[in-house]
Formats: sequence, C-alpha cells, structure tokens
Amino acid sequence: MKQIRVGVVGIGHLGNYHLQKYQKLPGNKIVGVADIVEEQALSAAEQYDCDTFLDHRDLIGKVDAVSIAVPTLSHYRIAKDFLESGVDVLLEKPITETLEEADELVAIADKVGAIFQIGFVERFNPAIVALNTVIGNPLFIESHRLHPFGERGTDVDVILDLMIHDLDIILHFVKSPVTDVEAVGVSVLSNKVDIANVRITFQNGCVANITASRITGKKLQKIRFFGPEGYHSVNYRKRELVSLGRKNGTNGRIEIVPNNVEVKEHDPLEEEIRSFLDSVTERTPPPVSGKDGRESLKLALHIIEKMKTGEEFIQ
Repeated sequence: MKQIRVGVVGIGHLGNYHLQKYQKLPGNKIVGVADIVEEQALSAAEQYDCDTFLDHRDLIGKVDAVSIAVPTLSHYRIAKDFLESGVDVLLEKPITETLEEADELVAIADKVGAIFQIGFVERFNPAIVALNTVIGNPLFIESHRLHPFGERGTDVDVILDLMIHDLDIILHFVKSPVTDVEAVGVSVLSNKVDIANVRITFQNGCVANITASRITGKKLQKIRFFGPEGYHSVNYRKRELVSLGRKNGTNGRIEIVPNNVEVKEHDPLEEEIRSFLDSVTERTPPPVSGKDGRESLKLALHIIEKMKTGEEFIQ
C-alpha cells in the first residue's frame, strides 16, 4: 500500500504533538514541516528526519495530506491554499474566524473532493466514544471547562479557545436547531473574554448550561447529560464515564441502575489522526467534517455577538 505523504504546518505546542502521532502511526511518512519561525521548523525537521519550509506553500506538490496547527487568524488562508491544490487537510479548531471563510473552505473541499477534517479532539475521548453507545435524547446538559491562564489561545475569546469543544460535543448529541442563547462574559487577564457562561435552548426543548474559564487555579473538564433514559457524566481529563439508566423495579417503582458500558482506553489525538489517515486512504467522510466545524463556529459567534450586543446572530 502506498504511504501517505504528510506535512505539518505550525510547529508549536499542538503541531509537535501531531508530528509525534504521525510518526507513531503506520501508513504515512512525514516529508516536511513548515513554520515562519525557522528555529522551530529546523528543530522538528531534525527530530523527524524531514524537510524544512518557511512558507507552507512550498509543501504543495510534496504532500498528500497536512495538519494545520497555526493561530486561528491564519486558518483560512493556509487551508485554502492546500484544499485548492487537492491536498487533504486536518485543520485545528476553530475552523476559521468567520462563517464566510468556513463556507468557502467547505465548498472548495467539496468541489475538489478533498478530505477536510476539523480537530475537535474531544470527539475521540474514550469517554465520549463510549457515551455514543448509550446516550438517548438529553433534555438538560451542564458543562464546565476551566483552565489556568496561559498565553496560548488568547488570540481569541475563551468561547473560541475552550468552550467550542463543548459546543461541538453538545451539537453532536442534541441534533436540534438552537432557538435561544443567553450569554455573559468577562475579560480579566487578556483583552478578550476570559470567562463566560452560556445558556442555550434548543428547538426540541433541551437546555445546555455551559461555563468556560481560562483564569482558574486548577483544570476541570466535565460535562453531564440528563434525559428520560438516564444520566451520563463525562470527566474529559480522566477519560471516565458514569452512566446510569432506569428500569422497572419492585412494586412498580423505577430504579436507577448503572449502565454496562465499557470505556476503552486510547490516546484521543492519536485516534483523531488515525481517523484522518483512514479517511485519506479510503476516501471516506471524516468523523468531524468541515460542516461540523462550521456549525460549532456559527454557534460560538452567535454567543460572542450576544455577549457584546444582546442581539441574536443566527445564520
């Protein structure tokens, strides 16, 4: 079988992790890395025995697929260059800065037949994978994603930096149009919103209460789902799932019982990249598509606009 020639654009924190996983997985060969910081590119090229480029466009013609892990403001420009050239793309979240940019990238990928996957790594969290097998129709969702402050990611609001992971997960499970959003946010340590709370109402009656912060002392990453079929609690960090169902007990009373669901341990980023390589090889739709990325961005921008103006922003 022909090896997939891969490249990574953006050799920072995430880009280096992508390189580690590509090196570990079979069926691909890292042929080049690109970064505007020459020192970072040269260091990675030496470690992974590949070529160095300061301009991402120099990878075109040399690779079949790329991971793009650059700041959000560069997502559209770089992804567009590769997609227009027929190169398959794994693009870190959020997909772009604007819906117009996201729509254009999705259209280009469809036109040329390129694989276009968005890097929502929580979709591959073992606890979320297991949850897919037991969850029904949630009616209330509560999510907390709290992180200590760090410079990485502060080019965007906490909604696009952290909360968007939970927005993607919630949209994945609820599958119903949004009818109302209430949102508050505060800037504390950056010139962007650093802590936010959002209440989302869906057409099917589901309500989600979501908190994201990057100014807390310790990390907390949990989401809970409540519905007629039971209760499910996911600890993203520990990759744990508590799942409770209901059954008819004695004297006609409903009893709460643990669901028999197995959480199979694996590395989420490794599984994300494995899924991308599988889609590239088999030419099958990626598990997290450009359209998925567009929908999570749409909701995130709606939230940001509601915080700023109090007005709706659904397109």
